[in-house]
Amino acid sequence: MKMVMRKESKHKILILGASGFLGGAIYKELCSYFRTFGTYNISNAVFEKNKHFFQYNIEEDDIYEILDIVKPTIIISALRGNFSKQVLIHQHLAEYVFTNKIKLLYLSSANVFDAYIKYPSYEQDKTYSNSIYGHFKIKIENMLLRLPKKQIAILRLPMVFGSQSPRVQEIIQYIKDKEPIEVFPNLIMNVTTDSKITQQIHYIINRNKFGIFHLGSNDLVHHDDFIKEIVNAFPFEEKAIYKRVYTTNDDRYLAVLPKFNKLPKHLQLYSQDIISELKI
Repeated sequence: MKMVMRKESKHKILILGASGFLGGAIYKELCSYFRTFGTYNISNAVFEKNKHFFQYNIEEDDIYEILDIVKPTIIISALRGNFSKQVLIHQHLAEYVFTNKIKLLYLSSANVFDAYIKYPSYEQDKTYSNSIYGHFKIKIENMLLRLPKKQIAILRLPMVFGSQSPRVQEIIQYIKDKEPIEVFPNLIMNVTTDSKITQQIHYIINRNKFGIFHLGSNDLVHHDDFIKEIVNAFPFEEKAIYKRVYTTNDDRYLAVLPKFNKLPKHLQLYSQDIISELKI
């Protein structure tokens, strides 16, 4: 075990957006193995006391100051916030990564394919989006893909669930407040959890993997069926109310399936694994 610790600790990792749901989960996964640092936005006593955390406001602060202090060998971008500011920050990150010959892991989204509704998407498919969010993610992806290929990993994520995830917490709150939960009967998607994503990122770092990764479940689910399974996983006294939303008359896909950059079997998952995790 000690040998593994020594081998892994050679990296110095900076997680941008470490106070968010996914960024925080990644920090917890990696901090025991690597020298791990993170950024947070809103003032928080817990983060302020942690010498490995830096307050960072994408609207006002210069990312170079934090980069100069940490001197990371790997940057993980889980940032949220103003889209145009994020594009500018990632331009600076791309320059820093290229100049210092380090690596950047970027959390992207299935929405880079949200204009393709007739089938799921794979790693080498051309990105195409109809949404502002998808366009923004594509812009950053294209910028990073101009870097030397071994210096970048783009991690495209589908909808993320998990007991503490904002999506599941929102569902629980809706039921308590007797508010309707929106479900999309025609949406076919794949899914994942924060716990699986963090394990996958740990593996990608350990094995020095690069390229584009689709980190979704191996199977596809209908949005309405999956949300109902999540609700059934909790022992609610109240009855859930559903509001069915139809954006199209036909089934539409929003799924990122792995074909070329597959991870080992123990790092793959199926939608039922998520339901099982919620039932524990």
